[in-house]
Order: sequence, then C-alpha cells, then structure tokens
Amino acid sequence: MKFAVIAGTPGAGKTSVLSALTNALVNLGMRPSIVKIDCLWTEDDKRLGKLGVPVKVALSKDMCPDHFAIYNTEDMLAWAEDNGSDILLNETAGLCLRCAPYPDDCLAVCVIDITSGPNNPLKVGPLMTSADVVMMTKGDMVSQAEREVFRERVLEANPTCMPIEANGLTGKGSAELAEIVTKSKEISSTMKLRNNPPFSICTLCAGETRIGKEYQRGVLRKMDGFTEYRGE
Repeated sequence: MKFAVIAGTPGAGKTSVLSALTNALVNLGMRPSIVKIDCLWTEDDKRLGKLGVPVKVALSKDMCPDHFAIYNTEDMLAWAEDNGSDILLNETAGLCLRCAPYPDDCLAVCVIDITSGPNNPLKVGPLMTSADVVMMTKGDMVSQAEREVFRERVLEANPTCMPIEANGLTGKGSAELAEIVTKSKEISSTMKLRNNPPFSICTLCAGETRIGKEYQRGVLRKMDGFTEYRGE
C-alpha cells in the first residue's frame, strides 16, 4: 500500500487539494481511502463522501492533531487495507509548525497559501521543510511576480521539494501530484518519523493554568534565547 500525508497551514486549502487529488487518482485506476483529521469539529466527511471512496473522519480534541495522526497511523493503514485500497490519503490539521506528521515511507505533501505572504515559507518549519511536495494554493489571487517570489522562498526553505502551483477549485496541479503519488514507494513493515518532534513539554502543556515562572517546569526559553530545564 502507498501512503500520502497531506498537511499544511490552517485555511490553506488542504481539503480542496485532497478532493482534486482523489479524483485524479481514481481516474488513473487507483483505489484510495481517506482519513481526515481535525481538532474540534468537521463536516468534511459529507463533502469528501461525495467522491465515492471510503472516508473516515477523526477529531484529535485535546491532543495535537499531528501527534494524533502519528499515534493512529497503524489503525488508519489497517482500515484502508480492509477497504481493499491501494493508497491511504491522510489529511491532518497541521497546527504546530514545530512538528511534522510524516513517516519516512509516506509521500509528504505540504499545502501552503501564497496569499499568506512571501516570508511565510520561512516560518512554517518541518511541516514544510521535510515535505516531498509543496502545493502552493490561491496563486490566482496574487501577481505572477508574487508567485515567483513565493516559489523561491519555498525552495530556500526546502531545496529538495517539488513545488507545484495548485487551485482547489479548478483542480490545477492535481494531475501532476497524482502522477507523483503513483510513483511513490510503498510502506514497509517498520516506519519512523522523518523529523524529530519537539524535545520536551512544559508545565503549561500538562495543564498548568497559573502564570508565573515559579509555577513552570520543563524545557523553558527566555526572551533573550536562554534555554534551561527546570524539574526533576
């Protein structure tokens, strides 16, 4: 089975890219299954259900959606296999910008919005810098010069990626992405993350609500950049 993870910044058009990609893969004779992960609420199962392929949605709630995706990868792949699919398409919310939900065996696709500004590719982190393909959306809303600058910034942040201009409404870029997906490798019996997650959590991550340095433990960084560990 092949495995593609579609991640990216909020509102960039991940679900639209996913829908167009699914149609393109079906036209190529593939049998995809879709798992859509969101945080608190979604009705994209209704939208994606119109594509005629198996669809499952899941809410991460209090858990980071990217960590939720990684934690449930085996179950998602098993579900897709039970459906008789030859590829799993997993869309995850991708909110942290410090994490990346990409196993080493997947095709990592990052969706990013060109209208977010020319410097945004330098701010996204491993969500984009460890991706194989970067789908740049909403290019029809800016000038050709702005699109070129954005593309160069993407390549500056991730020189090895394949940048593709995409349009979720017209399907632009979906045929090119589908061709890349069909040529991607299959998953192995053991997978690892291609990027390390953040190396620790602080007390706030664990539920502390009091404000003040005396209440905080874990790996902490001050405004001058000094980093320390406080705790047992």
